This record gives sequence, structure tokens and C-alpha cells, in this order.
Amino acid sequence: MSVQPLYTPSTPDWSTDLAKLGPEIAEEGRRCDAENRYVGANIATLKEHGFLGLGVPAELGGGGLSRIELANMLRELAHHCSATALVLAMHTHTVAVAAWRWRYQKAPTDGLLKRVAAERLQLLSSGGSDWLPGSGTAEKVEGGYKVNGLKIFASGAPSANIFMTGAVEMTPEGPTALQFGVPMNALGVSIVETWDTLGMRGTASHNVKFENVFVADAAIAARRPAGVWHPSFHLISMVAFPLIYAVYTGVAEVARDIAVAAAAKRKQPETVDAVGQLDTELAATLIAHRSMVETMEQAQPGPETTNKVFQHRALVARSAVRTVELALVAAGGAGFFKSMRLERAFRDVQGARYHPLTDGQQQKLAGRMALGLPIDG
Repeated sequence: MSVQPLYTPSTPDWSTDLAKLGPEIAEEGRRCDAENRYVGANIATLKEHGFLGLGVPAELGGGGLSRIELANMLRELAHHCSATALVLAMHTHTVAVAAWRWRYQKAPTDGLLKRVAAERLQLLSSGGSDWLPGSGTAEKVEGGYKVNGLKIFASGAPSANIFMTGAVEMTPEGPTALQFGVPMNALGVSIVETWDTLGMRGTASHNVKFENVFVADAAIAARRPAGVWHPSFHLISMVAFPLIYAVYTGVAEVARDIAVAAAAKRKQPETVDAVGQLDTELAATLIAHRSMVETMEQAQPGPETTNKVFQHRALVARSAVRTVELALVAAGGAGFFKSMRLERAFRDVQGARYHPLTDGQQQKLAGRMALGLPIDG
């Protein structure tokens, strides 16, 4: 199913490069999945071709892609290798949030963004392990903090340069989450290789361990009360999740195309019906994701935007998983063979279930918003 971008990209470079690099990325991705190893070679290839800087504003030396263009790029990359796309999404959404803050809040994130573009740095996000409550401990010492903790699901850890994360300081006002960046080669930072999973095997989403890591006072980018919604998390919700779920949308699209190619060899009525059901479910995935992307581009961060993004994130996850299940039905018995690649799509799309806000959390947020209750309940 050919789906047009929301508008034509201002530069064809990424799409031209991806068309050339796609077969190589796909083949390496298949090998990494089969051998349960990191798609590091793919990330290195994308780094060489400037993909890490696509979300950096042009004024700061980057590619200057809009957030809509970034979503289109990640969706297209997922057609070739879903694990590579998810690793790049975790970097890209962190860059996109920093770019939004620089452009609309005049935040001093330009130094980091310039380094990402000039040095082709890969940013690592601690993601769900640093959601509202935060994780790890920050103890005040002279000139900064001593940080300890274990960060889970750090996709792309082996090749990352800077870990964008946080820790919780106990203060007289209560637990306070500190946000900061730490070089991955800093003393006391180590990777704990735990990633042995059903799907997205190539992302190497290992744990990252902090043992008495020193973080200088000047490195603290933000402070917030732990465990409550903060404006920074409304911004992250608005920008990050449409980009992350572009990957799962892309997985659903490629599964559909594989299944339809297989089904075209058979003309039984039940096959026609199965393909019709498959395309209808994919349409639901695309509509929900398009809404996420349009919200990311047009809205302002806040509770209403967060609620809408997570409602539609739930719809994308549900429909993307169902789309791949129906692709297996439409393909028939041939889809049971690994060589058809539907088996991997089925495993990889399951990851859509596990990013914040998971179903129970999302439903609580939606219910409290609908009833006019405080969202920090």
C-alpha cells in the first residue's frame, strides 16, 4: 500500500540515500536478528551518511528536517530493518526535543545540537526507566552529584556517545528528579548485556549501570518533582512517541506488502476476504499514526496534547500488532516460514506494547482527563 508523505521533503537526500542503502541495511539487519547481535554496522552506515544530524536545525549545522519528515524517514527505514529504525528513533526523538526547546523556548540546547551535527554524536535515551518517578540516586557532593542506578531498555547502548538520563535527589521538598547528559565513556558507566528477547533483537537495548558516576552541577539541565507530570514530560510525550511509533507503523506496512504479494498467487474467496481485512486494519494504523504526527507538528505541549498522543499511541500499537497478525493469515501457510520475513515482523511489532504509556497507564490518564480529575492522581 503506497502512502504519500504529509508533504514532499524539502531535501531528497535522506530518501535518495536510503533507497541506495536499504538493501545493505536490510541484509545486515536479518543477520543481526538471526545471530542476536547489535545492528551497529547499520548505525555506523547511517552515521556516515549524516542521518544522526537530520533532526538538528539547519542553522546549527544539521539536516533541518521537520518532525513530519523525521517520522517519514523512520517509517521508511523500518521497511528495511525495524531494529535499526528503532535505535535511530531513540536518538532522533531526543534530538527533536532539544531542537524544539531551542527554537520555541530559547533553551540553551544549541551547544549539544551543534555537537550532534558536527561530531555525528549518537544520543542514548533511558526511556521508560526514567519516566515520571525517575530512577537511580543522586547524592550531593562537592561540585556536583554522585549518581548510582541501573537504567533499563537503553536501545543502541553499544554505539552511543552521550546518555541523556537522570537520577533522583532526596531534598527537603521531596524527591527531585535531575536530568542530565553523561558521556558513555565516563568513569563508572558500564553496559550490562541483558538484551535477549522475542523481538527487536538487534537493538541491543541493554541495561546501563551507574556506579558512583560524578555529574557536575553545571551538567544538570533540569530539575522536577519526581512522580508528577512536568512540562518537560508533556513536551517529550508530544514529540517522542509519534517518532517512535513511526517505526511500528513501518513494520505493519511492510508486513502487509509481503502478505499481499504472497496472497496474489491465490484467488480463493477466503484469501480475498483476508486481504481486505488486512488492508482495513492497516488503514486504522495509518490514520492513528497520522493523527499523532499532525498533533506533534501543530499542537502545544500540555495535558490535552499528551492525552491525545497517548490515546492514539494505544490505537497504533493495537492496530499495528493486529495488522501483522492478519498478514500471517492472508499469506497462508507460506507465512509460517522464516524466509518470508513475516515471522520477524510479528516478533518485532510486539515491542509496540511496551513503551510508555502502556495500556493501563494510558487508560488511567484518559479516564482522569475525561472526568476532570488531577492527572497526578
